[in-house]
Amino acid sequence: MFPLAEPLWLLPLCYGAALLANLFPWAHARHWALARLAGYGGALLVVVALLLALLDGRENDRLGLVMAALVSLLGLVILDYSERYLRGEPGQRRFILALLGTLASVATVVSTGNLYLLVGAWILSSLCLHPLLTFYRDRPAAVIVAHKKFIASRLADACLIAAAALLIQAAGSHHLPLIVERLASAASAGGGLAWPVELALVLLVLAVILKSAQLPVHGWLIQVMEAPTPVSALLHAGLVNLGGFVLLRFAPLLSQAPVAQTLLVLVGGLTAVLAALVMMTRVSIKVRLAWSTCAQMGFMLMECGLGLYELALVHLLAHSLYKAHAFLTAGEVVGQVNRHALYVPERAPGLGQTLLALPLAGLWVLALHGLWTSFLPQHALPAAALALLAVGLAPWCIRRASWVHGVLVSGVLLVAYLLWHLAAAGLLAGTPRPGPYQEALAALVVMLFIGLYLLQAWITGHPHGALARRLHQRAFAGFHLDEYFTRLTFRLWPVRAQ
Repeated sequence: MFPLAEPLWLLPLCYGAALLANLFPWAHARHWALARLAGYGGALLVVVALLLALLDGRENDRLGLVMAALVSLLGLVILDYSERYLRGEPGQRRFILALLGTLASVATVVSTGNLYLLVGAWILSSLCLHPLLTFYRDRPAAVIVAHKKFIASRLADACLIAAAALLIQAAGSHHLPLIVERLASAASAGGGLAWPVELALVLLVLAVILKSAQLPVHGWLIQVMEAPTPVSALLHAGLVNLGGFVLLRFAPLLSQAPVAQTLLVLVGGLTAVLAALVMMTRVSIKVRLAWSTCAQMGFMLMECGLGLYELALVHLLAHSLYKAHAFLTAGEVVGQVNRHALYVPERAPGLGQTLLALPLAGLWVLALHGLWTSFLPQHALPAAALALLAVGLAPWCIRRASWVHGVLVSGVLLVAYLLWHLAAAGLLAGTPRPGPYQEALAALVVMLFIGLYLLQAWITGHPHGALARRLHQRAFAGFHLDEYFTRLTFRLWPVRAQ
């Protein structure tokens, strides 16, 4: 069970108070000042909560504290950016109300231990996001894509409500830590989860898949670029990541649900691979970032399915900060390209170098991990995590002209990850380690990502070959997966003309 730091509950109330204040007529000329006050006030509250947690000897909700710090930081930056971005635009008050409502809902999700509140706030965050996505109501593309997203979110909400009802009935409580503790203890004593709990976890996973824009219901995330840039930053850096956070909350139960784990690994792994291939064909920076989010969410869900919860938490935090920065600085890409054009371009690595980098990265990861475990044997990484790290670090070994420099850079990145892993392990104290079933799934995932690396190496080495031409045509079309879901959604619920 995790007691909640009291000041943390004030974070959603801070955003909610600013929202209510903006509803009064006297706030018409002060709406941005009130929003900024909520942003700075929320950040200050989280700092106070963190200090109290450090001074208090009791166990605290460490995961909730870190996620609240992330939400308050993103909220502060996005509110400040939005004021300058929308200067002179009509409908700013409507934008502020929807943005504050979204922030209040997300802050409630990460700070509450009540399953009723978590489900309600997660649903409300999606409803508050809808007017942000349709901020430019005269753009038909924005309305159509928001309609697709609305349908996918309502399907996810139905799964989420059903999952919550089953879990509350099985545990006899709506307190989230108590639910996890009781059901996990009962599963350990009885040799497995009861079928209603297993069904609830499958429904929870389906809700996360729908809300995280996984294939084949990913199209709305890719096509939602008609929204203002700060909305894209909020969506990609905050709301889409909530699914990973909820899975971390239910980690002790998820580790005993093989059907839910398999679903996460298969859907997440295939989404990560296919979205990575599609991303290689895109030119627009915002569209590339959207496909990157789709792939990263798939990777994060796959990590949760494999029981690599520390890796998933590090991934969640890093992805949120990276995507917020990437979207908010997207307007500087042209200047960056012009500056890079002044330098002599580096020669692309050949196929042989790319293939050699993979075993080199693997040996380097094993060597540094062996040194790490000699000092901290209790924090050894699972074999699946080591394999995925090797595949991810392999390109860094050849990104520079000097092999030695590339290997050193990859070594620094690996050491940085190990330190982050140590911090994540402290935040997720008591999280179960991967079991035999997850290790079997990990072997499939490792082969999948090694195959993706080899395919990308071949395409990079033979960009005009027959395989590259055939694959480019299908990848550029997104493998036509979104078309099927689009036709289905408009048959079920046609969009109304504005």
